[in-house]
Amino acid sequence: MTDRVLTGRCFCGAVEYRVPDAFLYAMNCHCSNCRRTTGSAFKPFAGIERAKLTVTKGADGLLLYGTADANDSHCGRCGSLLYSVVRDGAWVHVTMGTLVDAPTIRPSRHIFVGSKAPWFTITDDLPQYEGHVTR
Repeated sequence: MTDRVLTGRCFCGAVEYRVPDAFLYAMNCHCSNCRRTTGSAFKPFAGIERAKLTVTKGADGLLLYGTADANDSHCGRCGSLLYSVVRDGAWVHVTMGTLVDAPTIRPSRHIFVGSKAPWFTITDDLPQYEGHVTR
């Protein structure tokens, strides 16, 4: 396990977080919800235990879409999706685009390609799954 700590932030800088460079998995999600919330063809995310992510600035400005144990956590000012709370609140899926520092992990697969944007073509050799897959 690494002692390296990564920082992340929203577009406007109102919300910042830190998380150890100890992600256990990373994927590219092509589901329609991830596409809508990011405004992109897919959401690259990295998973880690929720307790390991610390919001260091602007926690009171977070906009949570969902419940305390299952939500998308956005900056309430600029709308950036920072992370999603998943798996009954025990894990977070950090949106890799909000990381300031480069993580060691890279996405290892594409999930929900059965609902991917028809205008987007996956051009890498990562495994593709029609729906959800764990780790």
